Amino acid sequence: MVSAVGKRLGLAACFLLLGGAATADDAARVSVSPAVPAALASPPAQLPASVGHVHGAAAPGAFVKKTAQLATSAVFDAQGRLWVAYARDGHVYVARSDDAGRSFAPERRVNEVQEAIAADGENRPKLAFATDGGVLVAWTRPLAKPYTGEIRFARAADGRNFAPPFTVHRDRAEITHRFESMVVAGDGRVVLAWIDKRDQEAAKARPGDYRGAAIYAATSLDGGRSFLPERKLADHSCECCRIAATLDADGAPLFMWRHVFAPNERDHAIVRLAADGAPETVVRATFERWKIDGCPHHGPSLAVDAEGTRHAVWFNQKDGVGRVFYGRLVAGRKAGEGAVEGQRPVGGPRAEHADLAVGGRRVLLVWREFDGEWTRLLAEVSEDGGRTFRRRELAVSAGPTDQPRALAGGGALYAFWRSAGEGMRLFPLAP
Repeated sequence: MVSAVGKRLGLAACFLLLGGAATADDAARVSVSPAVPAALASPPAQLPASVGHVHGAAAPGAFVKKTAQLATSAVFDAQGRLWVAYARDGHVYVARSDDAGRSFAPERRVNEVQEAIAADGENRPKLAFATDGGVLVAWTRPLAKPYTGEIRFARAADGRNFAPPFTVHRDRAEITHRFESMVVAGDGRVVLAWIDKRDQEAAKARPGDYRGAAIYAATSLDGGRSFLPERKLADHSCECCRIAATLDADGAPLFMWRHVFAPNERDHAIVRLAADGAPETVVRATFERWKIDGCPHHGPSLAVDAEGTRHAVWFNQKDGVGRVFYGRLVAGRKAGEGAVEGQRPVGGPRAEHADLAVGGRRVLLVWREFDGEWTRLLAEVSEDGGRTFRRRELAVSAGPTDQPRALAGGGALYAFWRSAGEGMRLFPLAP
């Protein structure tokens, strides 16, 4: 019988890659160990997925966390270099790898002055790249009141030296501005979208109920040096699920989020932004019709392939069972209502926090599952545009883990996963 210690030491190096078992060299090659202190891998304990409000709010005074925070973004730039962004001790850091995660250059501090940073669960610092090569980083700064925050942003023209961060939105009320997503449009616009409760607050002075929160966005026309005043994209979003952001086939920004449809159905909506930043028609994207008075803290993921097909994964309850689903979002028969093609469950009943990426006709789904002892990183890859998939188990961890990320870069697809015991790991999924 293998001891728990033996499992921790042995299984970390014995995951499977798509296409066959990993060798010891493979395991070393995909282990990501940036030059950061050991405290980076000391997050709060992981909890199973749950339903209802269990926010990780800032204490009075919006204290700076002194424990490491696992939530990490990872993205490839146009040159095929891997970048990661994470938070520690009141600072956001970025690090870059020029060899697909085999080694990292020294980390760069984004904000010189300490501040509270949301980097757990559905929150994490975001990374993107301006068309002029500038490195863009966004995050939520929690404020003193529970469940409040503001969207912060910083830019490094040279990828190393960041200008002082600033708050993106004009509204400075101590309310929810949280769960930001960032995308750089095909025409160079930088767009940040977030969950905002200003309309919920205003509705308290009027008769009647206001469902949920709202989605707001701000646009930069100068590569992130400044932002235009924010504008509302939609009323009635869920309060605390991450927003998915991607580009449509023509480079227009697309956002997908959990929406509260009347009277109280928490499905998903999608909106496309026009060239002037105005939202086009908000379209209902999923149809489980989950009725719940609470937020499941479980946002969707969205990607568009070269043919314009919109691929999505999301979590919803159907027939009394919470499941992760995959489907292709297509036009519906009525205005403002889409349809789902090829919908099916992903993983088992404990699958959670799925992500996806596309490359050509290939589609990658990644998610994690907790079996009572281990948290497993699982993946499915389709070679035919999402019609059929092959499933693989990539890794396991006995301790706290971040949500997995699906990445596309350099013509390949990757799974990225950070855990307390094993650090950051990149799993190449060979064509």
